[in-house]
Amino acid sequence: MAFARPPLSDSVTAFLARRGQGQGLLIGGEWTGGQGETFATVDPAIGDQIGVLPRGGAPEIDAAVAAARAALAGWKATTPLNRAKILWAAADLIEAHIDELAEIETLDQGKPLFVGRWAEIPGAVNQFRFFAGQAMAIEGQVIESSIDYQPAGKKMASWTKREPVGVVGAIVPWNSPLVLTAMKLAPALAAGCTIVLKPAENTSLSALRLGELLMEAGLPAGVLNIVTGLGGEAGAALAAHHGVDKIAFTGSTQTGRAIIDAAKGNLKRVSLELGGKSPMIVMPDADLELAIPGVANAIFFNGGQVCVAGSRLYVHSAIKDELLKGVAAYAQGLVAGHGLDPATQMGPLVSRAQAERVEGFISAARDGGATVLTGGERFGEAGTFVQPTVITDVTPDLPIVREEVFGPVLVAQQFDDADAVIAAANDSDYGLAASIWTQSLSHAHRMADAIEAGTVWINCHLMYDAALPIGGIKQSGYGRDSGRAALDSYLEWKTVCAVI
Repeated sequence: MAFARPPLSDSVTAFLARRGQGQGLLIGGEWTGGQGETFATVDPAIGDQIGVLPRGGAPEIDAAVAAARAALAGWKATTPLNRAKILWAAADLIEAHIDELAEIETLDQGKPLFVGRWAEIPGAVNQFRFFAGQAMAIEGQVIESSIDYQPAGKKMASWTKREPVGVVGAIVPWNSPLVLTAMKLAPALAAGCTIVLKPAENTSLSALRLGELLMEAGLPAGVLNIVTGLGGEAGAALAAHHGVDKIAFTGSTQTGRAIIDAAKGNLKRVSLELGGKSPMIVMPDADLELAIPGVANAIFFNGGQVCVAGSRLYVHSAIKDELLKGVAAYAQGLVAGHGLDPATQMGPLVSRAQAERVEGFISAARDGGATVLTGGERFGEAGTFVQPTVITDVTPDLPIVREEVFGPVLVAQQFDDADAVIAAANDSDYGLAASIWTQSLSHAHRMADAIEAGTVWINCHLMYDAALPIGGIKQSGYGRDSGRAALDSYLEWKTVCAVI
């Protein structure tokens, strides 16, 4: 099956001419091509090359960190109001270019256009607006100390200040590039930090357009630097760099471990949002008119390429058949195609390699005795599409139950006892998110308290707000994006004591 790509808009064509031909490094306020090595960025739906980007490595990271370090004192000294004005102007520019950004994101990542246009790009706008306000809400404390050995006739005054952590290395993944980049940049900039951004090699284009817009918004040269390249080269160099004070990373748990190791050299701060295997528990009293599309959307949205995707379903035996029938019908009704086609409801996975990985999980599950209720096959001329899939009759030890698949694959299991299902939901190395579907207030509260996850949704899934902290526990990482907690992670405490 082949899919055609609709014509690109004039603005995206012009952007690709500017940044898609090897001029994708932003260092010290200047766009360059680095030392000349490049790599291709590809439209995953059809496999065509859409541009080439600089393959930055250690030299480019060195230059970017130096530029960020040089800009730090000036940005730190910028008043909170002026930082807020720039962040708000950035939000306005993102909103004004929302159609162009959504098209770039779809072209590069494959997601249906509506996902970026109506969900993720507005989410990026909200990040910048929320943290524009937070920039003016940074405060310390005056503390009445009990120090009683100051000189005679003197007194002790004590207070705390919040100061930026310094130069931040931000490394973002390929599944929702623009909004996840905004979740790193907005709080760091509000705090007064300067940044070196390493976008994912599969999906760097929207970060480059965002860089242009931030410069247009008035961000001083060197405050944001962008180095495109491969994770094992540019990403590794950034994580290990002694000129970086903090790494903010979203991605796989395996890469998160490598970043922790790399950060040991200068004991840089690290925040990690890592993998997930989020359970969804559907109680017998659930509103199925709400639960069926909610459960389906939780796993099939963006082709399941969502860190908090509801990939493990636990459904009470009394409603199992009805729920699974409804979810399977939802899956079968999704329209696949090129993400730029307005009719498309599910696009490709980001690459052929990712599609093959997902296919491997499905094949291993079949070999392990599982039943594929619907879907389970790859398709498309470029081999990057995977049918929305529902799998039943699994055992808890199967890799598809325990490991993050990162594709449109739902694993369904039934239960009868509420305590047993909580234990099953918590029997995971991950603890990123979960959802509970019930009309019982008691069940909702008790189960939300008992589930080991950074976020618990009740009668919904994938609900985000810039004010709400997002992050995980266990091997899903530590630290938070969004909310006041994110701003705090880019600030250090300073205690001042004065004899007066």
